[in-house]
Amino acid sequence: MRTPRRHRAKKRVVVTPTQTDLRSVSERVFYVGSPEHKNRPSYAGPPQARRGATLCPPELNRETVTAWLRSAVRHGTVGGRWDGAFPRYVWYEDGGTVYEGRLVNQGNGSYKFWPLKPSERPDGM
Repeated sequence: MRTPRRHRAKKRVVVTPTQTDLRSVSERVFYVGSPEHKNRPSYAGPPQARRGATLCPPELNRETVTAWLRSAVRHGTVGGRWDGAFPRYVWYEDGGTVYEGRLVNQGNGSYKFWPLKPSERPDGM
């Protein structure tokens, strides 16, 4: 019998780089979405909600989330290591809800984005 997997809570910390042109990086990032965070068909494809995954609000559209993502990068609310020219994680707050973006393709700067629970708010926001 295998030992159950143990999941450590991810440490979310905003680390704004000082030697990077964040405006330039922000112009190249965009939101693609992920069927793992959807419970209905969308631009990301047929829904494939992962057990335990936070579902994206259905009223959010690609243009809105791309604008949030670009604003977050410009303002330096990023963290984790950088994969190529892009930060691994990006955070944006809207109406008291913090959303986390994760880089899904370091070659083109595409991200998926989902809402966090209040207890998951990154340090430094």
